[in-house]
Amino acid sequence: MPVKLPEQINAATTPLFEHLPIALAMSQLVVAESGSAASVKLVEHVTRIPSLHDPLAAGLWLYVDELDRSHRISQGIDDATGAFWHGIMHRREGDFSNSHYWFNRVGAHPAMSAIDGYDAHAFIDDVEAATSRKANADELIDLQQREWTALFQWCAHHP
Repeated sequence: MPVKLPEQINAATTPLFEHLPIALAMSQLVVAESGSAASVKLVEHVTRIPSLHDPLAAGLWLYVDELDRSHRISQGIDDATGAFWHGIMHRREGDFSNSHYWFNRVGAHPAMSAIDGYDAHAFIDDVEAATSRKANADELIDLQQREWTALFQWCAHHP
């Protein structure tokens, strides 16, 4: 599932995506530990680029399981895109009711139509059920990666 990005963003993020391919990223439904020091360093470098806007930064921090850093950014983005990143972050921290709240604020974001079989609220419920069973279902991780890819691509093309 390649990420299609504008050239400047692609050039900036290529080292991160080579170090941590999407197929290996976000492999935890509920984050138990944050990303590796190498991944964090790569995101710190990318987020210093002036043309990288906040929605992309929020997404990159989620990509490497740095929920607090993503949260600080997403809560300052006062639109449906910020609410989308915010809702993902709360789902990934295991705060499912708060995730539902933020997805209610999202409504029907244009990026959602790029995700086959996606229903944000059903996804939250499925993750909560998998978490209570202590299962890390592969199909849910795949959906999480597709969700991230769709929203990140949308943000890259709609600054």
